[in-house]
Amino acid sequence: MSQLTTNTTAFIESEQYSQFILDNIHDYLLPEGMWRDVTDFSSGTTLNIKTVGTVTLQDAQEDTPLTFNPIDTGNITLTITDYVGDAWKVSDDLREDGSQVDSLMSMRAMESTRALGEQHETRFLATADTAQDKTGGASGLNTVTGRAHRFIAGAGGTARTANLTDFAGMKLAFDKAGVPASGRIAIVDPLVEASLNTLTNVVSLDANPRFEGIVNEGFARDHKFVRNIFGWDIWTSNYLPALTATEALDASGQGLANTTSAVGDKANVFMCIADDSCKSVMHAWRRAPQTEGWRESEERADKFQVTSRYGFGAQRLDTLGVIFTHGSNY
Repeated sequence: MSQLTTNTTAFIESEQYSQFILDNIHDYLLPEGMWRDVTDFSSGTTLNIKTVGTVTLQDAQEDTPLTFNPIDTGNITLTITDYVGDAWKVSDDLREDGSQVDSLMSMRAMESTRALGEQHETRFLATADTAQDKTGGASGLNTVTGRAHRFIAGAGGTARTANLTDFAGMKLAFDKAGVPASGRIAIVDPLVEASLNTLTNVVSLDANPRFEGIVNEGFARDHKFVRNIFGWDIWTSNYLPALTATEALDASGQGLANTTSAVGDKANVFMCIADDSCKSVMHAWRRAPQTEGWRESEERADKFQVTSRYGFGAQRLDTLGVIFTHGSNY
């Protein structure tokens, strides 16, 4: 008699497990170098940094003494504020009975590192947003030399939807503030990329050869810079701050939008990173991510933990800008 599936069911395994482990899909994080790493902060929790203002010249006349004017001075601080970590363990029983446990633990460590990186980028972008005055109205425009550095997108187009006028407006604001033309970056939500990709007049920007092909290629590619608009290197991030309260900003006197943002709108960050003196945000590690592992005999398990301590702080506001865009539409 033949051995068939009907009479040999004890040897049929109803479930099979692949040796391939499906892990999470992650986007790319922003590169290092977008903030100034502070090196003279090896102890304590708060670092004080002196600032010096500008000088205003005066008209001089023969046989007339000049007025002795003091220069403005100030102080900014950087504080170690974030203390984050993660921990996990694996029991002896699982190591003895399980399959691919070492691969599981390796992937668990990678996910922990990834989570720390996402939290770090989120804090960096949130620091840039909270550094500005968020009171709304005229003061909320964060005006520098007469031009707004904080406004809502949609000038001459759809409300709260990014267009080329918004990028041109922020360029003018930086130009008026004397910000170097090199090193200007815009960290935008992927929805902003989608808005720009659909603009019909985008092909007219042939003065910048790096802008060619945008309709076919788009901006975002592995979360790396691929295009430039009006001198702005465009990057995308999924970790930009989302508004928790509305802001009414009237920038119509500067050819920009006069509208009110909504809860959930994204704060797209513009800044100059030409050198450490220009960077808007400073950063210090008190403890770079550090992993430890040990044997817990009583629990018959191996334990692991990773911890880090760091702080972000605003360094200067004249090289910083924020444009708000819709949180779900493009």
